Amino acid sequence: MTSKPLLVFDFDGVIVDGIYEYWLSSKKACCKVLQSKFNDITLPNDIPQAFKFLRPWVEHGWEMVLLAAELTNPNSGLNQKGYKNFADDYQQNCINALNKWKWNPKQLQQALDDVRREAIAHDLETWLASHHSFPGVADRLNELNEEGLEFAVLTTKSAEFTAQLLNSFSINANFLYGYESGSKTEVLLQLSKNHLIQGFIEDRRKTLEKVINTPQLTSIPCFLASWGYLKPNDLNNLPACISLLEPTTFARPLANWN
Repeated sequence: MTSKPLLVFDFDGVIVDGIYEYWLSSKKACCKVLQSKFNDITLPNDIPQAFKFLRPWVEHGWEMVLLAAELTNPNSGLNQKGYKNFADDYQQNCINALNKWKWNPKQLQQALDDVRREAIAHDLETWLASHHSFPGVADRLNELNEEGLEFAVLTTKSAEFTAQLLNSFSINANFLYGYESGSKTEVLLQLSKNHLIQGFIEDRRKTLEKVINTPQLTSIPCFLASWGYLKPNDLNNLPACISLLEPTTFARPLANWN
């Protein structure tokens, strides 16, 4: 074990609100993938309500590209049945959509990553400005070291892009793990071998439930960030071992979080 205890933070929905960038990049990636099929693809600059509503269900970036594609097709299940119906069986509806388009997740993730690389290479300032740190979060993270804590950022975004954003917000994480490092439970298992993890902060209840149901990880305190991308029912019957973390509590020393 290292000498300093460790807190682990999700990125999207806990540290940064990037919903505008998600839509712009997903829209551009969708147009790239569809170019060979359609010459006249139009998607709005304003974020569609369906995209906003479904964001809490999204676990990987490629899903956002798929949602953008579904929005281009008037006959898609998303457009025909509505976004609330799509959310009711989100994973299966995504699988159905992938099969219909004859795509695979790797292909869509690559298109999204390429779009982000192009944006960073050609207009970094605009790309960075399309993200916003949640109020007070950056300053609070940088105070943790004064409390004798280290912190890691664990995200399903590429570590490459996350590092750019952390730097732009002057957030100095001790460790950074992107989707390239494996699933969140896999990374937490590796970290727990050498660190005393005193908290995992996430805005996806499903992810937290995976952690508390993984035998080797049950000792990790889990916190659901109240300011994140929460589903309408995420606060209902919250398991006792998952604590709701409010901004006022987050501002306090770790010993006062529970």
